[in-house]
Amino acid sequence: MLKLQPVPENSADGKVSQTYERLHDLLGPDPLPEPFLIMGNVEAFLRDYYMNFKKFVYSAGKLDEKSKAAIALVTAIHAHSEVWFQYFRQRCLDLGWEESQLAELAAISTTNYMYNTFFKFRELSGTDKFEGLAVGLRAHTFHGTSLDDKMVELINLVISDLNACKPCVSGHVAKAENLGLSSEEMLEAIQCAATVYAGAQFISAAS
Repeated sequence: MLKLQPVPENSADGKVSQTYERLHDLLGPDPLPEPFLIMGNVEAFLRDYYMNFKKFVYSAGKLDEKSKAAIALVTAIHAHSEVWFQYFRQRCLDLGWEESQLAELAAISTTNYMYNTFFKFRELSGTDKFEGLAVGLRAHTFHGTSLDDKMVELINLVISDLNACKPCVSGHVAKAENLGLSSEEMLEAIQCAATVYAGAQFISAAS
């Protein structure tokens, strides 16, 4: 891969330095997380990422900060991004999630892989011969955790989208609506995941 090195704060200049300052305004005085320093190699990407991160990942909007942290965590898991997983794990804990709930979030998100794989196959098979046949996959996890139904459904929606499962996405949109989630809340969950996933892919390419 690219083997990009972090751009240290004390040697950054111009717009990179300005974006670092804005990140400190958002995150506080501690040293910036390394992924942002690696993004400093491409000023335009760093600036875009900061703006998207601030609006869709870090700050409350249609969804609260705690929900967004959970969505970010499962997206980092999906992307196999250790550095972002550790960052969002700590953010989740700081915002009041329990360790046991982080395991539940991971379990909910990965249970989607069973159903996404099944329903994508049925759609991609090009035949209706599998329609009406039992799914046959156990998924009590969706209803057997301490997480509330809205949080579970947001996770289901995000992971199904990341896995490009069209029937799963449409089904979860309908279920989310029935639970009282607005279109704006659902879209913000996707915007949060999209931002985190882009950041994870950049760091993977840079490593």
